[in-house]
Amino acid sequence: MEHGFWDNLKRPIIGLAPMDGVTDPAFRYMVASTCKPSVIFTEFVNVEGLARGATKMIYGFFYSPKERPVVAQLFGTEVDSFYKAAVLLCYLGFDGIDINMGCPVSKIASKGSGAALIKNPKLAKKIIKSVAKGIKDFANGISLENAGVHENIIKFIKENKNKFGGKNGIVSKNSDRKTIPLSVKTRIGVDAICAEEWAKTLIDAGVKILTMHGRTLKQLYSGEANWEVLGSVAKICKKNDVIFLGNGDIHSIDDAKEKIKKYGCDGVLIGRATNGNPWFFKGKEPSVKNRLSIIKKHVKYFEKLAYLPFQTLKKHLAWYTKGFEGAKEMRMEFMQAQSGEDIYRIVEEFSRKIS
Repeated sequence: MEHGFWDNLKRPIIGLAPMDGVTDPAFRYMVASTCKPSVIFTEFVNVEGLARGATKMIYGFFYSPKERPVVAQLFGTEVDSFYKAAVLLCYLGFDGIDINMGCPVSKIASKGSGAALIKNPKLAKKIIKSVAKGIKDFANGISLENAGVHENIIKFIKENKNKFGGKNGIVSKNSDRKTIPLSVKTRIGVDAICAEEWAKTLIDAGVKILTMHGRTLKQLYSGEANWEVLGSVAKICKKNDVIFLGNGDIHSIDDAKEKIKKYGCDGVLIGRATNGNPWFFKGKEPSVKNRLSIIKKHVKYFEKLAYLPFQTLKKHLAWYTKGFEGAKEMRMEFMQAQSGEDIYRIVEEFSRKIS
């Protein structure tokens, strides 16, 4: 396994972290359109669902050419399902595949997935090798059918092929097939910190790009991310030619650069600080007028995709409407809205007040 496109990224790397229920196609598009980060990750998608033909799972992999380089993230426990998903993602034209070994949410970890894999290194290694084999087999010409990808998924992709990276998304010729990089995103431990030992295990399994969040599974998102531990892991990665990204409690671009320099990381992934803040990577706040324009653009693209219930957009709208005069009132109106037309009307009414 090699670094692939990661070697061509300008240092330091400052990317958008995968976040369940947040980094959906519309939000990723807004980030890429507003201020391009080094790399963008999708929210995680379940390999078992994909393997069984659940087409609703595939919506999370819609992406715009603007997002490149874009990395698709997977989670689950079934080794063979990871293989099928890896071949699928290569076919969809993603720039990389990331395996989630860090989600602390009970419904994920209780099934042995996400951060629970830290306690199951044997399975974690099998998953890594299975994804690596899927990537290699794709590059060598295997078809989706021969890889065992479910017929429902294949049919869905053919019917929606323009949603995957535009005309240069889906790989249609064997001559265009290539090996893409595999990465892992994880945490510093489960109940106790075991970051250095765990990093060595992943490196031994062939991982060449590693992201680590500075909390244990038990901590969830409480307390503070332990950057001293992340600094120790960064040293191990550097000795082994592994690209290392830190993650956790980064509040600004300046903060990101300071942590990268202080702890010896190749870069960082930014998560919660981008909520309602797709302009984060610019390092400065937009005017209220520009913010309203971004809201309308987000709603328009969300409705263009037309696959998620309108209610799922409201958390983004709530995050957008903070920090300016009249934001609370606007947020309350947004929460009562039932359509994009309602949002446009609310924005226009507010715009007239401030113009």
